[in-house]
Amino acid sequence: MSDANAKLAGRENGARPGRLRLILLILVSVVALGGGLVAAVGPSRIMALAGLGGAKAPQADAAQAHDTAPEEMRAALAADPARMAMPFEEIIVNITATTVSGRQTSRFLKLDLALIYDSAAPDAARLEERRIYMRDSFQDYLRTLDERDLRGSLGLSELKSELLRRARAVSGGAAPREILVSDMIVQ
Repeated sequence: MSDANAKLAGRENGARPGRLRLILLILVSVVALGGGLVAAVGPSRIMALAGLGGAKAPQADAAQAHDTAPEEMRAALAADPARMAMPFEEIIVNITATTVSGRQTSRFLKLDLALIYDSAAPDAARLEERRIYMRDSFQDYLRTLDERDLRGSLGLSELKSELLRRARAVSGGAAPREILVSDMIVQ
């Protein structure tokens, strides 16, 4: 009889037996969601969103990465005074990509590059007047790429060698020596 009285007293107070389970289920779900968010975004971003700091590191990394490209170019040019740099305007083209389900989609490729050439070469004078044709040749090649072609260091190396080959073909000589890629973004 005491159990029946306890159940009756619990119902009179508004407590239900499944209410505690529901609260625990919601609490576990919120903790799991928070853990997944931290794993996906990263602890520093979570700290930045919470206003506890951590926002400075990603911005500093981006600024530092942006500043290192001109330093690399200067270092490459300082090694050989006969080498000159010819920067190109950023190139934005569509490339193809394949989704997990196997469907073909389109992505953007943004490429910021410079051509290093030998100013002492006999055909170096023609490079500036052939710049627009080199850019056109670069765009033709980039449009044929697939997202898989750009993966990893091998993809970047193949991209640079193909662009250099095209620059030499368009310029009609061996003055182009190297392609420097300062930014490459696939979106």
